[in-house]
Amino acid sequence: MNKYAKYTSYVLRHKWFVFLECVKLGIPLRGVLHDMSKLRPSEFFPYVNFFGGDVKSRRDKTGYYKATNTGDPAFDKAWFFHQKRNDHHWQYWVVPEVAGAVAVEMPNSCRREMVADWRGAGRAQGKPDTLGWYTANKDKMVLGVETRAWVEKEIGYTP
Repeated sequence: MNKYAKYTSYVLRHKWFVFLECVKLGIPLRGVLHDMSKLRPSEFFPYVNFFGGDVKSRRDKTGYYKATNTGDPAFDKAWFFHQKRNDHHWQYWVVPEVAGAVAVEMPNSCRREMVADWRGAGRAQGKPDTLGWYTANKDKMVLGVETRAWVEKEIGYTP
């Protein structure tokens, strides 16, 4: 199978698992529409070239990958477009400030889809440990106080 078919297969598998999680969280339409921008040429081709058809190749043991300053300007730009086109990404809700960044609270439907995305991505990659992934990566996220509290309650995180 070529890299385009592999990546398309992964995106569809990911979308399916996210849809199932969105249904559980009461937002099925968001599950249907989830990550449609990944099929746009401005995201699709840079993603295929970056991952080479294997999305696991660039991830650490938790499933995290550093999606900025990767050394691949086309991918970095595609990732920027993706997070700004999709309000289920916490980065969509971050306002850059001179001394750092400020998080705007995410609406309920967006944070539900974000958790569904994390769960679906884990299932699609064969690593369905959302709590472990969050624990390992939470300090990299800029989340509003209410958003973080909701996320942590939803996934069962206790500090």
